[in-house]
Amino acid sequence: MKRFWMVVCLLLTQHVAPVGADESLAGKACRSVHLQYQAQEGEWFHNSIVVEKSAPGTYFCTGGFSQGYLGIQQLDSGKHLAIFSVWDPSSGDDPKKVDPEKRVRLLAKGPDTRIGRFGGEGTGGQSFIDNLNWKPGQEVRFLLHAKAMTAEKRTAYTAWVRLPDGPWQLMATFSTLSDGRLLKGTYAFIEDFKRNGASAKIERRSYFKNAQTRNTSGEWVPVTKARFTADSNPSLSIDSGTKDNAFFLATGGPVTNTHVKLRETMNIEAKAVPVELPEVPEPKPQKQG
Repeated sequence: MKRFWMVVCLLLTQHVAPVGADESLAGKACRSVHLQYQAQEGEWFHNSIVVEKSAPGTYFCTGGFSQGYLGIQQLDSGKHLAIFSVWDPSSGDDPKKVDPEKRVRLLAKGPDTRIGRFGGEGTGGQSFIDNLNWKPGQEVRFLLHAKAMTAEKRTAYTAWVRLPDGPWQLMATFSTLSDGRLLKGTYAFIEDFKRNGASAKIERRSYFKNAQTRNTSGEWVPVTKARFTADSNPSLSIDSGTKDNAFFLATGGPVTNTHVKLRETMNIEAKAVPVELPEVPEPKPQKQG
C-alpha cells in the first residue's frame, strides 16, 4: 500500500523486465497482487469492492493512483477501517526530514477521520476512518476527486468511502506538489502486511467492479481492461480474472493461477453507471501532525 508497490506496478505496466524474485519473502507473506487499470486521466474516479475472503493484516486497495492510494484494511485485532494517503513529492523515508514547503498539506477532513503523517517507504499525509466496520460480502464504494491548484503547482485530492445503504463519508482532502496532475495511473491491489509465515497460508480474495473515470468533459468512462501484475515474492499462490463483469484478485493459501496469467490483460463489458457525487469540501489549510 506504499510507494514500493506503486513503483513495482508502474515498472510492470511499462513492460520493463520483471524484478528478480525476493526469496526473503518466500513463505512469510501472501504475494501482493495488482490490477493495472487501463483508464483515462480524469477529475473523478469511482470503484467498489466486495471482499470474499480476508484475514488479519490485509489491505485491499481500491483507489490507487499516481499520487496516493485509498482502500480498506483488516488489522491483526480484527478491526476494520479505511485508509487514504497521498505522497510527498520528495524521496526518502523520514517524514520529519521533508521540507515543510514540500509536504502534503491537509485541506479538509471528515468528522470521523483521524489524520497523521507516515514514513518508512516514502512519506506523506495519511487519513483513517477507524471504525468503518466493513464486512466481507458487502459492496463498499470509493470515490476520488482531483482539482488542479495551478498557482501553487499542486493538486488537491479528496477521498470518500460508502457502506451499503449509507452516505458518502468524507475522509480527507490533501494537496501535494504535482503540477496540477489529475487522477491517472489508477490501480487496485491486495497486500498481506502481517508477514509472519502463518499469514501466507490464508487466502485473500476480492472482486472489483464499477471502476470508472469522469474525464474533464464530464463524461463517465468505464474501465474495461486491467492488467494482472504482482510483486517479487516468489509465491505461485496467486490468481486473477473476471466474473459477472467484475475483476477479481486472489492470493495466499490454496490459491492457484487457473485464470488470467501474470502480466496478461483481461477485458470486461462494463458500462458507465451514474454516480451520485458528494459535495467537494472547500479547501482550508488545517493543522496536521
